[in-house]
Amino acid sequence: MKPLDEQMSIYAAYHRSRWNRCTHFIGVPAIVFAILIPMSRVPLAGDATLAHVFVIAVLAYYFVLDVALAFATAIVTGALLYAAQLAAATGSLSSWVWFGMFFAGGWVFQLVGHVFEGRKPALADNLFQIFVAPIFLVAEASFALGFKRDVREKVEARLAAGEARRAAS
Repeated sequence: MKPLDEQMSIYAAYHRSRWNRCTHFIGVPAIVFAILIPMSRVPLAGDATLAHVFVIAVLAYYFVLDVALAFATAIVTGALLYAAQLAAATGSLSSWVWFGMFFAGGWVFQLVGHVFEGRKPALADNLFQIFVAPIFLVAEASFALGFKRDVREKVEARLAAGEARRAAS
């Protein structure tokens, strides 16, 4: 498994524009919320749903990458899961409407961001990058608040090295 700074530098290379990153702060949570709605309608053992299993699996991956960022991401994801459960409880038709609006709307925001960027989304080259997006946004917020400077420096160093390699080619 690639370390956090490598995962983030790959994702960050597709998200250098401030406007692109801003659209992702809306689009990514909207998509996460959307996909958790139908998953919340799939019951498993007890009160657990497919959404719970999915969130636990993704958060486990984040905890392997970085404990502090995983905790912060868990708070945001927990709120999105709770909201998705509320939306799922509104009934089948209504929950699919919620899903459709937020899923389509989230992607519209993201794709508009990539117009600003002038570059295709990271997941076009590597579908796994879709799982990096939430922790990337939490890390970006942490960087803006002055936290995780070591991670930011490693990501920026990897980005600079990649840009130098491309320029030399």
